[in-house]
Amino acid sequence: MPIITSIKPQKNRKRVNIHLDDKFGFGLDLENFMKLGLRVEQELSDKEIKIILKKAEFQKALDKLLRYATLRPRSEKEFRNWLRKHKVHESLYKELFNRLKRLELINDKVFAKWWIGQRKEFRPTSKRIMNYELRSKGIGRYIIEDVLADIDIDEVKIAKGLLNKRMYRWEMLPKRKARQKMSEFLGRYGFGWDIIKKIIDDVLEKD
Repeated sequence: MPIITSIKPQKNRKRVNIHLDDKFGFGLDLENFMKLGLRVEQELSDKEIKIILKKAEFQKALDKLLRYATLRPRSEKEFRNWLRKHKVHESLYKELFNRLKRLELINDKVFAKWWIGQRKEFRPTSKRIMNYELRSKGIGRYIIEDVLADIDIDEVKIAKGLLNKRMYRWEMLPKRKARQKMSEFLGRYGFGWDIIKKIIDDVLEKD
């Protein structure tokens, strides 16, 4: 059986390199290293090495995932995409998600509320666009409906604000052409025809 011939700290001091029979064997985080009680001259069976490697892979993935999770709220789909992108083995998914849930870092309803709040504050748009964006993030239809129903979103005010910022584009156009351009603009933001008509009528009447 392979024998641990040396244990050396890595540069970041949070992991160690384990050498087996004077050759690099694997890297391991300090937490698992301490728990496993590994020591120089200790023999390891192939089965033990396999178990250690799985623990090491899990902890390495978890450490990176936690950094990703704490930058901002994430949806479950975003976490899954991250795991696939970083080629984390699927056998680790369940325990990684369980750990994130215990830490309350996965909650699609909390994420949806945060996403809509950010949209309202920094990049206002229609409920339809917010719905589309949340669906693309993997949020379920019922969660989206509940969150949108709980949050006050004044689409008329948002649409007016968006239109006013760009009125300079259409001020010199004939009214019919201006109406067309403004309608197309608000339509791209997902506003319904009733809101579009009301706002444009108000704007053109003032002129």
